[in-house]
Amino acid sequence: MPLRRRPGFTLIELMIVVAIIGILAAIAIPKFADLIRKSSEGASKGNLGSLRSALSIYYGDMEGQYPTDLASLTVAGKYLSAIPLANAPNYHVSNSIATGWHGGCSPNFPNNEDFDNRGWAYCATPGDAANGTLLIYCTHTDTRGTTWTAY
Repeated sequence: MPLRRRPGFTLIELMIVVAIIGILAAIAIPKFADLIRKSSEGASKGNLGSLRSALSIYYGDMEGQYPTDLASLTVAGKYLSAIPLANAPNYHVSNSIATGWHGGCSPNFPNNEDFDNRGWAYCATPGDAANGTLLIYCTHTDTRGTTWTAY
């Protein structure tokens, strides 16, 4: 009496499928982590653009005067409802702290010795060449190798 083959997969077929899934996961997981970092960087750059736009509108409304601090942009929600988060992925926690300088920002703005966990750097010195300048307050680089303060 001949043996009947039962329907199903052999052990070697299952092992090959598991190996293929493992290889695909080893490739996909690092790419996924990189995409998450890039999306956080994009969000920070977008928030920087929003803040700079609000500063420009404020500047126009006040006939050539920048605000003394970024909190002025949120008064009554006219320019912004809240200061957005600055996020330098893998380096600092996200926050909306705005460090401002009064009394001279040029030529080394931002010129504070501690760049950790600062959020935004804003120069609010009337008459200074850097007055109204807003930067992401981090000296590390993004995924493209550009220093955050260069944006």
